[in-house]
Amino acid sequence: MLDIQFIRENKELIDLAAKKKHIQFDVEDLLKVDSDRRGLLRTVEEKRAKQNEATKRISEKTITPEERTFIINDMKELKESMARDEESLKEIMVEWQRLMVQVPNIPDMSVPEGMDDSDNLEIRKSGEKPEFSYTPKSHIELMQGLDLVDFERGTKVSGFRGYFLKNDAVRLTFVLWNYFLDFFASRGLDPLLAPSLANRESFIGTGFLPQSEEDLYKTQDDQYLTGTGEVPVMGYFRDDVIEQSELPKKVIAFSPCFRREAGSHGKDTKGLVRVHEFYKLEQVTLCEASHEESVKHHEAMNSLTEEAMNELGLHFRTVVNCGGDLGLGQVKKYDIELWVPSENTYREISSASYFHDFQARRLNIRYRDNGGKMRFVHSLNSTAIPTPRILVALFEQYQNEDGSVTIPPALQPLFGKEKIESQHPSNAQNPKT
Repeated sequence: MLDIQFIRENKELIDLAAKKKHIQFDVEDLLKVDSDRRGLLRTVEEKRAKQNEATKRISEKTITPEERTFIINDMKELKESMARDEESLKEIMVEWQRLMVQVPNIPDMSVPEGMDDSDNLEIRKSGEKPEFSYTPKSHIELMQGLDLVDFERGTKVSGFRGYFLKNDAVRLTFVLWNYFLDFFASRGLDPLLAPSLANRESFIGTGFLPQSEEDLYKTQDDQYLTGTGEVPVMGYFRDDVIEQSELPKKVIAFSPCFRREAGSHGKDTKGLVRVHEFYKLEQVTLCEASHEESVKHHEAMNSLTEEAMNELGLHFRTVVNCGGDLGLGQVKKYDIELWVPSENTYREISSASYFHDFQARRLNIRYRDNGGKMRFVHSLNSTAIPTPRILVALFEQYQNEDGSVTIPPALQPLFGKEKIESQHPSNAQNPKT
């Protein structure tokens, strides 16, 4: 959420932000409601002041009975009028708040123009792209051939996009969680095991509501299942006042995640790329209210995830997201995309974003600066590692011609062997798509 005074003084910037992000929002609608809200608020405050003055006058010893009767009758009319105005103010406040949470944050000047992720700009590549003397298999073929996944029973049990990981895929997933929890914790991030259920306020505060409601699972108790640890972690700090000396706060949060993928019907329906239920390690940072601090931490968080991918020896590229691929609150975002040989393309594995005080205003997360002034923190987040999606590129980049998969050297000590290969060919599933 942006400050209403800033919106009033910079309505052209809000218009430009909406256009750049390709978001439908008319700032004039908000300003009209805001003007009505302020007018009614002034009227209510003036009438309340008159009521207080009359109450004080009635209590004075020098007042005559006639004056008291006159004031009481006058107050009755004033109360009725004020009650009507207060009811109108409540109605206007509902509409004002509805429009306020739709105001897009201002993207950084360096954000490129564009409609969607196809317009994102590559800024660097890392790692060595694997070369094959044969047609590389997909992760589906590889994992089913090694009896590591069951999509058929996954669909039977949990429906569309359901899956079971099996055998060494399960062991490797636990290795990945432990390895990268240690990786990020050793770099100064505090570990947090975050809940998957969160209230509506946490989703509004982080900007996922109202924009992305169709992508969320909702319970019968009016709670939502989170699609990222960012939501519960930011909710964790809601209404906090932090001392400046405690900033930055850096968290690495693990949580189960859920997304309906409502906007992606027919897209990536096979395999582990776009599933409804998954697990993530998520970086979250709170820092001082400074653009320079936000930029510094944004670059650092993204670099940490790049370092993590380099630890696995994976080939990837980093892109800066265009305006149309930014969320409502994001000022700037990087995506890290891993190379998927069977598709001859890159697939997003991580997003790193900063928001300035957009989320902190909604969640009332503040700090007291060294001069004693209360300020809203700046917030940032970045995917550290998502599972099972990372297995897609890992298995495909480390595959061997015989259908086995080499374990990245960094993980071999924890995993306990160098390869995953079929031990019981007769039990392996036939590759299915």
